Amino acid sequence: MAAFVAALSTGLAVWLWTGPDPATTRLNRLTSDHEPVHWHALRRRLTRPNQARRADAWRQASIELCQALSAELSAGRTPGEALTRAVAAVDFPDPQVMRPVTAAARDGGDVAAALAAAAPARGGEGLHRLTACWDVGVTVGAGLAALVERVAGALRAAQAHRQDVAAQLAGPRATARLLAVLPALGLLMAGALDMHPLDFLLGSVPGLACLVTGIALDACGLWWTNRMAIRAQSA
Repeated sequence: MAAFVAALSTGLAVWLWTGPDPATTRLNRLTSDHEPVHWHALRRRLTRPNQARRADAWRQASIELCQALSAELSAGRTPGEALTRAVAAVDFPDPQVMRPVTAAARDGGDVAAALAAAAPARGGEGLHRLTACWDVGVTVGAGLAALVERVAGALRAAQAHRQDVAAQLAGPRATARLLAVLPALGLLMAGALDMHPLDFLLGSVPGLACLVTGIALDACGLWWTNRMAIRAQSA
């Protein structure tokens, strides 16, 4: 019995470590023929992107917006028309937020204020830079296309740097996850040797103390590793 529980725990830990990521889950949902209605809300909540992925999506959308806007301006369109067409060509994480920007560009409103209001707290650096470009290009009369192209280049360089840092942190993160799974593998090996580790861990006060301490240290190790990785990426 102890070996079965240990094997089940190990299998669950490995599945959580190597299971499909949210992007794969969303792709499977989109390509499936049908899905029960009562599972739809739950699956959306479970696969909802976290703040880091949402910030990356906004940064990528900002790069695409700057590139599209520069191309439209280079084609000879007015700034308002160029921005309207560029916003329509980009797939934003939250398209509703960009509607005031489109309305301001189409109706001659305050585009800079609309861009600043649409920029999210995380991942909105590109929109803030585009706001400054719009102020300089439209108010002062500088070449808006050249300014936007320079902003797009700076955003692409920053995005490439973040991707390089994330690639370098993939190894330490994988090592931390592997170390977190090792206690479960130890239980499996002990159960296979008929040592009954769960009888000690769950049937005595010292065993419960060891179990709680081990789980707490394991969780703290994962949390600390993830915190260091996030701080490295933020830097």
